[in-house]
Formats: sequence, C-alpha cells, structure tokens
Amino acid sequence: MRLAATCALLAGTAFAGTGPDPTPAQIDEIIAKFSAKEAEFAVARGNYTYRQTARVMSLDRDGNPTGKWEEVADIVFTPEGKRTEKVIRAPMSTLEAFQLDPGDIQDLREVQPFVLQTNELSKYFIRYVGREQLDEISTYAFAVKPKKLEKGKRYFEGQVWVDDKDLQIVKSYGRGVGLLKKGDDNQYPKFETYREQIDGKYWFPTYTIANDTLNFQSGPIRMRLTVKYEDYKQFKSDTVIKYDTDEAGKTPPPPKKP
Repeated sequence: MRLAATCALLAGTAFAGTGPDPTPAQIDEIIAKFSAKEAEFAVARGNYTYRQTARVMSLDRDGNPTGKWEEVADIVFTPEGKRTEKVIRAPMSTLEAFQLDPGDIQDLREVQPFVLQTNELSKYFIRYVGREQLDEISTYAFAVKPKKLEKGKRYFEGQVWVDDKDLQIVKSYGRGVGLLKKGDDNQYPKFETYREQIDGKYWFPTYTIANDTLNFQSGPIRMRLTVKYEDYKQFKSDTVIKYDTDEAGKTPPPPKKP
C-alpha cells in the first residue's frame, strides 16, 4: 500500500507440539515431500472454481472504519475450458488514508494464498522452527525467507505450518516482500492465511486476515484486510467427444473395451 496523494476455520493459538523433533536428514525429507504435495495441490486448485471476496479498510485510532476497498470475483472457466477471473462486484473505493498499489494486488492474487511447491524451493531459505499444535492438528513449523528479490516479483516472508500427516501447509503468517524503487513509501501488512481440507485430500486457502499498522513516513495508519475463498467446486467439462464418421456419413461406435 502507498500513502494516498490526498492521503470451519483453522483457529486458535499455536503451542508447542509433544512429538519428537525430526533429525536434520528427516527435515530435508519432510521439506521435499511437502513441497511435492504443494505442487500437486497447485495443479488441483487450478481445476476448481471458487469465489474470492476481498476487503481492505483504513481505521481511525479507535478502530472505526474511515474508508473501504472491496472486490468480489469468481474464478471460473470459459466454455472453452480457459480459467479466468470474473469480477462480480467492485464498488468505488472510499480509501483516502492510503491507496492500494500493484504490490497489494499481486500479494492478494499470489502471496497471501501462499503455495511452496518444489520448483520454488531454490528461491527461499527454509529453516525448521519446531513442532507446534494448531487446535487438533500436529504440525511442523518452518521459517521461510526469499534468497533474492527480483524486479517485478513478490515473495512470501514469514512462517508456515505443515500438517505432519498430510504434509501440506495448513496455515501461513507473514507479509509480501519485493524490490521497491528508491524513495517509494510503500507499506505491506502482516497477514495470516488459514486453510481447510475441502475435498478430503488437499488443504485449500479459505480465509486471510490482516490487522496491522502501516508505518508511512508521514505517520502510522491502521488497516484491516480480509479475504474469503468460498464455494470451491471442481470444474467438469461438458465437452462431447465425437468420433470420425465413415464414408456413408454414419458415426461408428466407440472401440470396445478389451
């Protein structure tokens, strides 16, 4: 964010787990396995439709809203099977204390629903923190930090909690980071993203929240962000496969099963 020219959720507090900590070799194996699972999940999520409702509010000292930005969008498929985003509702922003910048939108799309898959491992330092219990879920906690920031790209920096049985991320806490131009006064909030098991196999992001103070050069400004990911449905194509017709113009039957 930049200062304006005019100016069933997984919840609960994490606590130490009771299981033994893995050895360094086991930690490397866990990272390899959960990043592979995350890669599978990224492909699977790409075949789902869902609704994303995002709201950003500026707050006064007492926590009362002073402005709001909102967008409701459906992630859907065209009749040709192409995945696209359809904006359902986007009222005019009433934010005055600050404005969203391209980094905020990129964080909303890519960083807040963070997925750490195999092909992204080389971009991050990953450090095992310990075992932690999130409600009834036993997890491994890892600190994640980008090795290098590249122009035009946004990265996650913070901590992720990985289910020790499913080996998938169930919660992430941190902020989006990236290269800033010299003199820019852009600030980005810390956020928490929670996941739920939607299809009995993969853990999908369902809720992101941020309650933070953005320390602009002109002074601190409070803000709140919420993102809900709802109504996940697996896309099923209605395409009908037609077999080539013979010379008489008739359609031959499909091949018999062996």
